Amino acid sequence: MRLPEETIEKIRTSLDIVEIIGEYVQLKKQGRNYFAVCPFHNEHTPSFSVSPEKQIFNCFGCGVGGNIYTFIMEIEGLSFVEAVYFLGEKANVDLPNRESAGRENEPKNREKETLYHALELLAKFYHFLINDARYGQAGKAYLIQRGFDETSIDKFQLGYAVNSWETATRFLKKRGVPLELMEDVGLLSTRQFDNKYFDRYRNRIIFPIWNHRGKTVAFAGRVLTDEKPKYLNTPESVIFHKGKLLYGYHLARASIKQKNQVVLFEGYVDVIKAHQAGVTNAVASMGTSLTEEQAGLLTRNAESIIICYDSDEAGINATFRAAEMLKDSGRIIRVAKIPKGLDPDDYISKFGGERFRNDVIGASQTLMAFKMDFLKNGRKMQDEGDRMRYIEEVLKEIADLRQAVERDHYLRQLSEEFSISLDALKQQQFQIYRQRQKKGKARDLSKPVKYKNQITLYPAYQMAERQLLAHMMRDVDIAERVQDAIGGFFNIDIHQALAAHLYAFYSEGKRADISAFIQRLSDPELQKTASDIAMMQVNERASEKEIDDYIQQVIKQSHTALIEEKEDERKKAEQNHDDDLAARLLAEIISMKKEMMRH
Repeated sequence: MRLPEETIEKIRTSLDIVEIIGEYVQLKKQGRNYFAVCPFHNEHTPSFSVSPEKQIFNCFGCGVGGNIYTFIMEIEGLSFVEAVYFLGEKANVDLPNRESAGRENEPKNREKETLYHALELLAKFYHFLINDARYGQAGKAYLIQRGFDETSIDKFQLGYAVNSWETATRFLKKRGVPLELMEDVGLLSTRQFDNKYFDRYRNRIIFPIWNHRGKTVAFAGRVLTDEKPKYLNTPESVIFHKGKLLYGYHLARASIKQKNQVVLFEGYVDVIKAHQAGVTNAVASMGTSLTEEQAGLLTRNAESIIICYDSDEAGINATFRAAEMLKDSGRIIRVAKIPKGLDPDDYISKFGGERFRNDVIGASQTLMAFKMDFLKNGRKMQDEGDRMRYIEEVLKEIADLRQAVERDHYLRQLSEEFSISLDALKQQQFQIYRQRQKKGKARDLSKPVKYKNQITLYPAYQMAERQLLAHMMRDVDIAERVQDAIGGFFNIDIHQALAAHLYAFYSEGKRADISAFIQRLSDPELQKTASDIAMMQVNERASEKEIDDYIQQVIKQSHTALIEEKEDERKKAEQNHDDDLAARLLAEIISMKKEMMRH
């Protein structure tokens, strides 16, 4: 069964695209539209535009565009039907069950739904066990001893897997969950001697892991003793890709947007303790090197990113790797320093939440200041050799900074700290730059950094076609007029296709509705082009003469293209010594040029 068209339309018109997109990015109103840094590609200056009037979005940088459904499909990685159900829930619109809508007939989707359901059941079960004195006393005592309060245990749905071989197995079996699927995702195992299923998680604290929509997709289990492994993690599956998620993101998102800042930790415990300490914009990369997908989530809602990793060598190396991943994101990157020998959890336990907020997060350094402090480690600044090596290393880092103001600031800081001529430092930094330039590794410091996307300049006839299509999407009468004058006779193939779809859309008695029209386009390229054209600035009160001028430019180009074809044929005829054909073609060309002159 297909989802009813009127239901899809009802959901679309019930929701405001500005509100929906505003849940994912920081939108700022400029004129009639809203702008943001695009969540789909790396950029520094906002080129992502949302039109409340047309209920569409478009990025002038990467070209992605469409309506509310297109956005959700792109940002959430959903199919169209999944996007309808996702938005239908927000719009409080009743929909048929997914099986009757055809979604459950797809094996992969059916498996995903089964996993979401099973893991949600299991998360609630583990959380129930830790709060039940009959089963969870050991787990609850461990958490309390580690400094977790009841609010954190509930907020993060912490659980306990009892020291039993079949507790979760029986629970899942009783609820009809396919046990072989649970084995595939690492929650159960089978005994070799009798091939029966048993629990992989036993006598462990359970940390549910969610996707950014708050659905349980995996678990991490921590031992209560000194057993190995310390953490037992479920492997990746069709619903869990570790490198695409940030732990606690769905719980922190509102705070991140409010503060315009996100704090990045390494692990689960650090995030929970940070929230408990009042740092509610905390998320974790879950112990892995930061990935591009995780970096994209970090930069989506925040201008400032604070990295708060462990203070040991591994943590510092991870900090540099994360900073390298984020340095070209256009965001302010800062580093929170934890005293040596401590991690964020240790610091909060030892000194309390207020000191953590003020002395660690509040006192975070710029990335460059952190690097300068790091480069001093193990060096004696009184020693001339160490001092000169330090200055040279810092100059190399300064040479890599994007902004001239930043470079000047840190050069002056070096100059004042070591009483060295600013001109001498600038000269040496330029020498470093020249050496890198020879190796092809230097930024071009002679030119300003350009963040804005270049405006595309179209030939006159192509711009005329875009103008016509923009007016046609806004006005049924103009569309009918263009159809009478040139029909689908546009010079650009994709423009021909858009015109044909528009004529069909209006022939059904539809009114001008750009978002509804884009919804009808099944081809992603058509959707992108339609969104791009619809966001163009056009004269809302275009005169008949203006429309006629655009039509004439389109016709003129088609004639010009035809004349060029005839010219090519004539040249070939001359090369083949076919004088009669060449003469006939020349006569046709002259006639066509005269016809063009009359118009």
